[in-house]
Amino acid sequence: MNILIVDGYNIIGAWPDLRKLKQENLAAARDLLIERMADYQGYTGYKVIVVFDAHYVKGTEKKYRNYKVEVIFTRENESADERIEKMAIELTTIKNQVYVATSDYTEQWQVFGQGALRVSARELLTEIEIVEQKIKRNINKIKEEKFHTKISLNDEVAEIFEKWRRGDR
Repeated sequence: MNILIVDGYNIIGAWPDLRKLKQENLAAARDLLIERMADYQGYTGYKVIVVFDAHYVKGTEKKYRNYKVEVIFTRENESADERIEKMAIELTTIKNQVYVATSDYTEQWQVFGQGALRVSARELLTEIEIVEQKIKRNINKIKEEKFHTKISLNDEVAEIFEKWRRGDR
């Protein structure tokens, strides 16, 4: 299984649209990141885990699922880097390939030493944009296929049926 661990605030700070949104509304930036990672997870089949530092959200550790993406807020005195390094060790097995998305150079080398592969924020953004384009193409293809019938109709008859379908006369 492929597992992608995302350093949440690092990615938010690195992606231009999320960085801008963070200045206005940090929670909205987190939600948008999670939403985009859910699309990525659904398309690629990777298990995605997004880790956020606790220093922006005080209190005890929190874990929950949002759009089937596992979201973790670390304990108050634990950094996302520490949690990600622990998870990289725990999750890297013969059956799992772990990827860590961050632009923190030190963290990249730490997780690489644990057997995980590193993905920079820029590389992940490029991959996300490609996946989003593929999803849009698939949706458009499905929409086009919906309008085709098994009976071949000339354009005039198809237009009449379409008007009937919409309730136009």
